[in-house]
Amino acid sequence: MLLAAGARYARRLCGRGAAAALQGRTGRSCARDVSTSWSPVGAAFNVKPQSHLWNLLGERRGLFGVPELSTPEGFQIAQEEALKKTEWLVERACSTPPGPQTVLIFDELSDCLCRVADLADFVKIGHPEPAFREAAQEACRSIGTMVEKLNTNVELYQSLQRLLGDKKLMESLDAETRRVAELFMFDFEISGIHLDEEKRRRAVDLNVKILDLSNAFLMGANVPNKIRKSLLPEHIQHHFARDGSHLIIDGLHAEASDDLVREAAYKIFLYPNADQLKCLEELLSSRDLLAKLVGYSTFSHRALQGTIAQTPETVMQFLEKLSEKLSERTRKDFEMMQGMKTKLNPQNSKLMPWDPPYYSGVIRAERYNIEPSLYCPFLSLGACMEGLNVLFNKLLGITLYAEQTFKGEVWCNDVRKLAVVHESEGLLGYIYCDFFQRANKPQQDCHFTIRGGRLKEDGSYQLPVVVLMLNLPHASRDFPTLLTPGMMENLFHEMGHAMHSMLGRTRYQHVTGTRCPTDFAEVPSILMEYFSNDYRVVSQFAKHYQTGQPLPKAMVSRLCESKKVCTAAEMQLQVFYAALDQIYHGQHPLKKSTTDILMETQEQFYGLPYVPDTAWQLRFSHLVGYGAKYYSYLMSRAVASMIWKECFLQDPFNSVVPTFYFVSCPLHTADTWSALQTDNFQRVYSQTCLQ
Repeated sequence: MLLAAGARYARRLCGRGAAAALQGRTGRSCARDVSTSWSPVGAAFNVKPQSHLWNLLGERRGLFGVPELSTPEGFQIAQEEALKKTEWLVERACSTPPGPQTVLIFDELSDCLCRVADLADFVKIGHPEPAFREAAQEACRSIGTMVEKLNTNVELYQSLQRLLGDKKLMESLDAETRRVAELFMFDFEISGIHLDEEKRRRAVDLNVKILDLSNAFLMGANVPNKIRKSLLPEHIQHHFARDGSHLIIDGLHAEASDDLVREAAYKIFLYPNADQLKCLEELLSSRDLLAKLVGYSTFSHRALQGTIAQTPETVMQFLEKLSEKLSERTRKDFEMMQGMKTKLNPQNSKLMPWDPPYYSGVIRAERYNIEPSLYCPFLSLGACMEGLNVLFNKLLGITLYAEQTFKGEVWCNDVRKLAVVHESEGLLGYIYCDFFQRANKPQQDCHFTIRGGRLKEDGSYQLPVVVLMLNLPHASRDFPTLLTPGMMENLFHEMGHAMHSMLGRTRYQHVTGTRCPTDFAEVPSILMEYFSNDYRVVSQFAKHYQTGQPLPKAMVSRLCESKKVCTAAEMQLQVFYAALDQIYHGQHPLKKSTTDILMETQEQFYGLPYVPDTAWQLRFSHLVGYGAKYYSYLMSRAVASMIWKECFLQDPFNSVVPTFYFVSCPLHTADTWSALQTDNFQRVYSQTCLQ
């Protein structure tokens, strides 16, 4: 109920910060101290941040400007304050006569908890200091436990039921308020509010157990594997980090040109871990028990309530039909990769699961003369940020301004802060850009909502705050951070999430920004990928960091054409992942082991053979944030494709329609979803396959 059931993914699409208001827009743009030809926002990302005197000597403000969070112990204070206010709001909700005020109180209750939970959800992953991560982890658990208790609080439920049960009163409410009231009730229902007291307690216990297992699985999914150096050929050892007599395998090395490096990394990194396997099995089993306890036949049926797809049957129909349409093109893609491998490595030419990322890249480079190093000088981070600024200004009337941060406000001194300002609405919110590599930083690019927007009782608007986390290389003494085309596309993708958060200015925090059905949450971000691959957009900003020379149109055209190579095989892999996710969260007990299921599903939905003694599912971290919803990426891509073709293909700077896709999505009204599920929804299948 109080933490949106559809909140995303590492994508981490939830809601908000901590127990105090975040700082407003203050200070000077850090770019103004730099003499450069870049615009202020471009210069802010193409130069190293300046350490100003007030930053070094001033009062420590705390993370995101929250005073309590100047030390790890502040999380304890923040959660205690939130829990204290929660008690007061629960009493208020239960004693207030039914009406629009009921929904406002529920939303404030949700916001109160999300202020701590969402900020802590980021800090436990993104902060470089273990003490902060541990304190944030404990805060997440504490608030999560409280949420599950409130989701089964009968008195609180009855206060909402009195409102929804009054038909005349409900008809007097505006559509948004009615929808939010229904969403709060929906979250009560899927949490088992209808159960007797003993079963409600069991539901709370299961939810807490699932929370703990999810955290354990996420941690285990990223733990490197070690192997004795003597077990690997000497000529490939230098590709891996060393730890005494062992080599550390911390990823798949999918882009390595040496087939043996990729094979070794694949087999070692994906080697089964007994503890992680047990954790996954317990997680899946606990989810199934919870679903059955609250009245659903499977966890997938429970998870898909309130999404576009609605049911597992719809999802599997989508995946099967998409797989059918992709099959011939996928076969041709694999044949093309097989031919390239035979050409380059005739002694070992069988195409294996560790091959597609590398050989598809080789084919692109050979066919279209695509060498990332040729593009990087034109794609400095500052240039790309300028491009986003130009695009947002033309499409949405938005300008990005670099802001000076204060002591303790950010967790690393290379984090940049952007103010997002609309030409008529004024300041919309803040984006903290955690873009650069550092030790122990998660490798996955993510969007985190630190605070959700909402209309407060005093009439002011609570500004949204988000973090974008990337893993870009640092600037050197001689040149700024230079992006590959893939990095540039990822940047546009994540900024799509940020704009969704900034523009989804709903009255209620519970449905703000990316708090929408999971299978629609990626639409704005995937739509941004289309802009990043359109010459008319790229030509606005891609210029050499030294000479200012624009990126030649022919190079952009080749790059865009190259992205069509082997796309069917890449999409087929996503279909396989999504199908596996559905099966894992389908009927329990599972008929076979998770590894045997993976092997069968890979054979049915992918086409390349399973590799013995590997357990890829143990690295599938999206099973936590996207349990039974991994298909959402494919669904969103299909919808984004439809939007691009209908609205932007002729003119990518069409400013008439784009705000709709950032503002209407979080409201997810019945009209929006019914339209997608009828005529347009059926068109999604074929349009997806054309990409």
